[in-house]
Amino acid sequence: MVVATDIFLRYLNQLEKILHKVADHGQDITGNRLHPDMLPLLLQAKTAIGFTLRTCCPLAGRPIVSFTDDDASLASALRELAATKAYLAAIPPQDFGGIDALRVSTAAGFADLDLPGWEYYLMYALPNFFFHLSMVYALARQAGVPIGKADFDGYHKYPSGFTFTDECDPADAEPV
Repeated sequence: MVVATDIFLRYLNQLEKILHKVADHGQDITGNRLHPDMLPLLLQAKTAIGFTLRTCCPLAGRPIVSFTDDDASLASALRELAATKAYLAAIPPQDFGGIDALRVSTAAGFADLDLPGWEYYLMYALPNFFFHLSMVYALARQAGVPIGKADFDGYHKYPSGFTFTDECDPADAEPV
């Protein structure tokens, strides 16, 4: 049975790989934004990381913990990521057994929410986590970090040099 931590741990691992490639990129792009009123890459990453705890803690009947600090650096985000992964991995699957009877109260921007457990998880928390993860991916790609769909989900494979352009028919590509 897949539990909330399984999904988040998988994609936190993908986020970690992306952040290491961002670090290796040679330019500091942690302040890059897709639009002036959106969070920069670093805060998108930290928000994605935090969303996993904001989700799993209440679903497992625990108070929400946080491993964030005031250090606005990629190294800080990677430390937060490591601590979050360790915490999530230590939650026993049986702790999620009460999700059917659970209600979760939270804030969504300026909205106060009170949702049934499954709705909180499937309709609010997962989409928000993937939104912020996608923003990290998009910002890294936009800045020229050499990542692709395989880095996002860990499943896809494409041949070296493959692109989705008009002159390339994806159906003709052989997987590597």
